[in-house]
Amino acid sequence: MILEVAVLQVKKGMQKEFEQNFKKASHIISSTQGYVSHQLKKCVEKENQYILLVNWKTLEDHQIGFRKSLEYQEWKKLLHHFYEPFPEVLHYS
Repeated sequence: MILEVAVLQVKKGMQKEFEQNFKKASHIISSTQGYVSHQLKKCVEKENQYILLVNWKTLEDHQIGFRKSLEYQEWKKLLHHFYEPFPEVLHYS
């Protein structure tokens, strides 16, 4: 199993809209082959920081199966405009 980790810096004042869009986007990622589970946690000390943890069966399920899918384009449209700077995404085994 692979754990995807991304620290998300959401533009100030956009947290509520981000959280609403993330709920919609959750349906996209959770229907992807190889998806196991995910958590989005809001930072206590920094109101506009979140951490996204996604468990995948394999690294390829994320990097190829999800990121090269048509559904990923919808994920990007829902979420990517909230980030500043764009997050680094790392994977752990």
